[in-house]
Amino acid sequence: MSSEDQTNLRVAVVGACASGKSTLVTSLLAAGYDARHVAQDHSFVPDMWQRIGRPDVLIFLDVNYETIKERRPNTTFRPADLAEQERRLAHARENCNLSINTNTLAPEEVLAQAISYLTRF
Repeated sequence: MSSEDQTNLRVAVVGACASGKSTLVTSLLAAGYDARHVAQDHSFVPDMWQRIGRPDVLIFLDVNYETIKERRPNTTFRPADLAEQERRLAHARENCNLSINTNTLAPEEVLAQAISYLTRF
């Protein structure tokens, strides 16, 4: 596949951390990929692909909530909210093409892993 074909891949990014998704999507767009982030509300809906258009690649940014709490110390997280978010993300986690654990990675490292995966197509 040519580099032009690679950048025509439709990439969806999902995960618990909104800023992480936005950062990766912005970087992928700058690299020429057709990328968008998926809201948690859509990530568990069985017909999400019809609602947003089926992507060629679904990237799941995995992070534990302790890491999110460390990164956002002034935010209150209620256990019920976290459980609901986990429920909503379960479908995407189970059906993703690439899962990247972002707990200890810098944004550049997340991008490098995503690009490395995407260039295999």
